[in-house]
Amino acid sequence: MESSLVIGNSVEIIDWDAIYTSEVSHVYNYFLYKVGDQNTAQDLTAATFERAWKCRSKYKPSAATPSAWVFGIAKNVLREHYRGQKRKDFLFADEINSDAKAEDEEVEKIFQRREESQRLRLVLNALPDREKDLIALKYGAELTNREIARITGISESNVGNILNRTINKIRNQMEESHGG
Repeated sequence: MESSLVIGNSVEIIDWDAIYTSEVSHVYNYFLYKVGDQNTAQDLTAATFERAWKCRSKYKPSAATPSAWVFGIAKNVLREHYRGQKRKDFLFADEINSDAKAEDEEVEKIFQRREESQRLRLVLNALPDREKDLIALKYGAELTNREIARITGISESNVGNILNRTINKIRNQMEESHGG
């Protein structure tokens, strides 16, 4: 659905359907990576786009790209969700389907994967919020560093540096927790 946005003396047509289509999977994957539950991720995604639609008259193209604007709303929706849940655990989407895969794997491999996932969750939960959020945007929402930079207001090169340092920190802590 298109709507007009008056900017100064000109009118800009914004195709909200195209914005929804291009961003919905990124927003859903971001939420799924953060909350680890498909139903909750769907609810939060719906709430994000409902809020975006209701607030579309407040969108200013000069201030943010549509993606950055939608993710700003998504972050607020997630913050409100956590406030209601009193919980900020970093969960993994791969845990959702772990039992479905169980029939095809040996029991020992299942336990190893779950143990590794638990260690990784502990390491991620110990990260500062900014690093957790960048990891979720990169690997949950599958955004590029450039897209993350637009959303967060951090320079693209700094996003890359922070992610690189964070990944190295995670890798080192995982090796230490594994005993080697």
